Amino acid sequence: MKNLKKSAFLAVVFAFISFSLNAQKGSSFGFKGGLNYSANGDYFESIGDNARNPDWNIGYHLGIFGKIGDQLYFRPELVYTATKSDYNSNDFSIKKIDAPLLVGLKVLGPVSVFGGPSLQYILDTEFDGIDIDNVEDDFSVGLNFGIGINFNKVGIDLRYERGFNNNEARFINNNLGAVAVSRIDTRPDQLILSLSIAL
Repeated sequence: MKNLKKSAFLAVVFAFISFSLNAQKGSSFGFKGGLNYSANGDYFESIGDNARNPDWNIGYHLGIFGKIGDQLYFRPELVYTATKSDYNSNDFSIKKIDAPLLVGLKVLGPVSVFGGPSLQYILDTEFDGIDIDNVEDDFSVGLNFGIGINFNKVGIDLRYERGFNNNEARFINNNLGAVAVSRIDTRPDQLILSLSIAL
């Protein structure tokens, strides 16, 4: 099943590259980057333990985008994202590849609204210095929606992202000789501020 999911993700990447090479008139291609203000889901230190809510923290993202259309447009992106959540004195960080597939509409001059699914592939997770390999699904799907403004080749957008499906990371926590299985919900919940430059 994991191989099938990886193949689907690679197919999206290939389609994105093909799209960029065969861009039509009125289309664009460029680079983007910015900041993420995010938190993952609740942290359960052991079975029956009360959930700990994360503190929101600042991360970053870098990537490429393409755009087809003008008034109504399709905008696929391929983005490397790094986020971090704080649970009291412990940090949980995720590094992933996001592939948002957005449809947008210009509503007033340079202002547009957009939304669509975001395919996500988790590359690495770490909790308080411990690498976590046991994430339920490396591949998941989320939702992006937001508002953007474009001035010629420069664009700024603010969007919200939320993961659709429950996706937990599990690891063994040895605290003062007591062994427990801890869980963290890895679904993203974030505000994303991006600057994009079309070539």
